[in-house]
Amino acid sequence: MFSIEEKRKIADAIEKVLLEINHPEMPKDKPMFNIHIDGKESWSWADIYPNWMYDKEKPATTTFWNENSREILKEE
Repeated sequence: MFSIEEKRKIADAIEKVLLEINHPEMPKDKPMFNIHIDGKESWSWADIYPNWMYDKEKPATTTFWNENSREILKEE
């Protein structure tokens, strides 16, 4: 559903909030989370994981739809 850039932005925001809360049961860095987001259609969804989980040297897997859906849907 979201592009790689959008997923990274969402993950950054979630990580920032989790670390700001400073809960005693949370790690002080690199919090682990998995957020599942459902879109308005049954086939539209996204799983968001922490950015630190991904190897910066290897690009994340992309799909044509996720990277271009905004432009495609804008034309309709």
